[in-house]
Amino acid sequence: MTTPLVEARGLTKSFGSFEAVRGIDVEVHPGEAFGFLGANGAGKSSTMRMVSCTSPRTGGELRVLGMDPDRDGPRIRARIGVVPQLDNLDTELTVRQNLEVYGRYFGLSRAHVRAKAVELLEFAQLAERADDEVEPLSGGMKRRLTIARSLVNDPDLLLLDEPTTGLDPQARHLLWDRLFRLKQSGVTLIITTHYMDEAEQLCDRLVVMDGGRIVAEGSPGELIRRYSTREVLELRFPPGEQDPEPVRDLAERVEVLPDRLLLYTADGDAALAAAHARGVRPVSSLVRRSTLEDVFLRLTGRTLVD
Repeated sequence: MTTPLVEARGLTKSFGSFEAVRGIDVEVHPGEAFGFLGANGAGKSSTMRMVSCTSPRTGGELRVLGMDPDRDGPRIRARIGVVPQLDNLDTELTVRQNLEVYGRYFGLSRAHVRAKAVELLEFAQLAERADDEVEPLSGGMKRRLTIARSLVNDPDLLLLDEPTTGLDPQARHLLWDRLFRLKQSGVTLIITTHYMDEAEQLCDRLVVMDGGRIVAEGSPGELIRRYSTREVLELRFPPGEQDPEPVRDLAERVEVLPDRLLLYTADGDAALAAAHARGVRPVSSLVRRSTLEDVFLRLTGRTLVD
């Protein structure tokens, strides 16, 4: 087993009497894409800020790139890239200048950052906009530029906090492609997200956080096998007319929603045929594979927590 790039034991973060991160254990190994999956307020961003050495830990142990953030923050920050939740580009500079000026903060030569900027503009598919101002760019372009800027120092570790929030589907998929290429090139990624499909697409391994704690850990496939079934049968009814009793024994678990029943089963088609044989007549039906969203909702519940 390789030495972890990030290792946390009993890590906590408090803001006054509020404990945002409640004693988590995490290991991130070189070359993997590791995810923190959770709803807003679950503790993901607080954890990322501790790893990125921008917020001190309250308690527990934390090592990043083999160093202690409390003592070695500047050395760690020189070797990581950070993509914050909100873009913080310099709108008074051009696209190219955002990369070149940022590279100078790391003590890189002008010649090096000029060459690196050309490489990163191609990677982010922004070469044709290199000399444009930043403000008119689309949200997806700004996000790609923010990611490109985070790579200017060739980081050993790239931290991405909610990288695709607010983007349309086309921009999200293009960004996923860029991140997948980074992963294939050996860059270690840590991603926070509340998008289940994003976690399934990008993460080799992830933890599910809820209320500042880790409630599950594994690969997307492992988590689905552990906490859900192979398939889910959705039976949709007029509101108030869904009765779970006739189908309760057809699945490992039946969930009742306002307009439908969810039957978690190994064989959705067989469960649907059995339901029809018992006279159950939904307005519509759908057999689909289980997803991380099913796992997440089972672990954290469907109730909105502020």
